[in-house]
Amino acid sequence: MKKIKPFSGMNAAVRIPGSKSITHRAIIAASLARGESLVRGFLECEDTLYTINTLRDLGVNISHDREILKIEGTGGNLRPALTKRDLYLGNSGTSFRLLLSVVALGRGDFLMAGTQRMLSRPVGPLVAALNRLGVDATCIEKDGCPPVLIRANGIRGGKILMEGDQSSQYLSSLLLSGPYADTDIEIEVRGKLVSKPYVDITIDVMKQFRIRVERENYDSFRIFSGQKYRAGEFTIQGDASSASYFWAAAAVTGGKITTENIYPHATRQGDIRFLEVLGEMGCSIEKGSDRVAVHGGSLSGIEVDMGDLPDMVPTLAAVALFARGKTIIRNVPHLRHKESDRLQALATEWSRIGGRIEELPDGLIIHGGAPLSGTDVSPHDDHRLAMSLAVVGLRVPDLEVRDKHCVNKSFPSFWALWNSMREGIIHPGS
Repeated sequence: MKKIKPFSGMNAAVRIPGSKSITHRAIIAASLARGESLVRGFLECEDTLYTINTLRDLGVNISHDREILKIEGTGGNLRPALTKRDLYLGNSGTSFRLLLSVVALGRGDFLMAGTQRMLSRPVGPLVAALNRLGVDATCIEKDGCPPVLIRANGIRGGKILMEGDQSSQYLSSLLLSGPYADTDIEIEVRGKLVSKPYVDITIDVMKQFRIRVERENYDSFRIFSGQKYRAGEFTIQGDASSASYFWAAAAVTGGKITTENIYPHATRQGDIRFLEVLGEMGCSIEKGSDRVAVHGGSLSGIEVDMGDLPDMVPTLAAVALFARGKTIIRNVPHLRHKESDRLQALATEWSRIGGRIEELPDGLIIHGGAPLSGTDVSPHDDHRLAMSLAVVGLRVPDLEVRDKHCVNKSFPSFWALWNSMREGIIHPGS
């Protein structure tokens, strides 16, 4: 249990740890390269450790010293499974989906599984896409969900059609493994692709490891067979998603928070656009080359499509409680398949403290200004809910968050940084 203490008018600077999304992708690219790569500033958390440990199981030599990973890549030649090999991915949906195609590059039988929650998180469209590309992969229990048995013998390649409205991670998975397919992979996306910035991150990481992807906006992609990831040095910038909780802290307290190791003019992280949302609500934003400062102001509710910023919905929901009028969040039905059903979980816990919130099929309506009172609240084993509840607790006395350790999934140093923020100091990320 973590009791959050109210605070107002803070003035602090915080250094943000490395991006989880970029860390996953950089580790995979370096593992598929031939030779040694150094990945600096990587994020060590539960999710990225599942990616690291699975790649080790596939024959990649990975060691680390503080914030530097040393990766001896395999050149795409993964260790074969002489007998069926079990791969456990916990509740890391990113690890599971991105690595599903990587495992298909290997040889032998692999069973990919995870926590009980993971067993209800959809992967069916990716499994179906791999089947069409010549991979023998099967959801062996619940249709369309893990566990997945892969009888790996490489990826043949070819042309496929994918629906874009469920998860961009399916597309990113195929992109990352595509260079090692037997023939080119062409992917046509039908409908509007959700979470597009994460595909941009994937392609940007691939480019830095010397892999070219031919694309037409977000409608079609071609990965040329025969390319090889090139080993080298890679530095990971701070995580905009993690920074959002500190920006929100400034918003709800009327203070000023500076987040360092954030590159607002250069980053491919889509969550940097949450700054625009806060600006529309009444905050003042200052952007430097490697930092962002947010000044809280008089907040007003807004209506916003969060389809490309789904991880920012809990953060926005926290800020919206203290804004005048109502905030309408739309186009995020895929949030029902995250670590929790985030729309339902937000509606439940915000109501418990007195918030006026309506759950929509694809979003939420939050009426700001309702009288709130503290109680013990559950993050539903969801790291992003826990950190958003920390924001709420800056304004609501006696708020206690159960299962505070669930933040370790993406941000193990969160509570230490949250405490340091009150002291107005710069705390090194970890």
